[in-house]
Amino acid sequence: MSDPQTRLERELIQSARRGDLHAFNRLVESYQDMAYHTAYRILNDPEAAADATQEAFISAYRHLNEFRDGSFKAWLLRIVTNACYDILRARQRHPSESIDDLLGADEEREPPDFIDHREGPEERAVRAELNRFLQEGIAALPDDQRVVLVLADVQGLSYEEIASATRTNLGTVKSRLNRARLRLRDWLLERQELLPERYRLDSGPL
Repeated sequence: MSDPQTRLERELIQSARRGDLHAFNRLVESYQDMAYHTAYRILNDPEAAADATQEAFISAYRHLNEFRDGSFKAWLLRIVTNACYDILRARQRHPSESIDDLLGADEEREPPDFIDHREGPEERAVRAELNRFLQEGIAALPDDQRVVLVLADVQGLSYEEIASATRTNLGTVKSRLNRARLRLRDWLLERQELLPERYRLDSGPL
């Protein structure tokens, strides 16, 4: 038996398929932070992430009848990933000359969904610095590795779901994820003196 939240989600999907915009807006409210968070991690740019999120929800509404039983989250993340790939391909065709677009966002641009308002000022400052540092490491990964790392280690998708989202096979997903994790670990180890002491990595084997 499905839980009440899952039943409600299915009811909202069915209503949205019949053209109920209110039902679809409730789905958007449930998943917009997740979608934006994913796009931001992949694109490393708040404005581009907002654009990708908007395009993803528009596409999701247009193709809602194509969704079958399964994880709506995984289906939506596949659409978000596709929107991000479109932006990444556009960047390759028209490379940015701004170093700010290649490195992490500054403190004022930190996405609001990353902020925990229960934190004290000192803890928040440490976490915000760690978040920016980690995002810089993620942004340094090749596009394909960055995408699978975000889908796996940020959003918790399975190998099968990532393969579907990225239109690749399981072997490719596992290989890219392993290389991404190793590359990010090496990147962090090379710079760990910049990390707060409690977050520094052990340089031993994985």
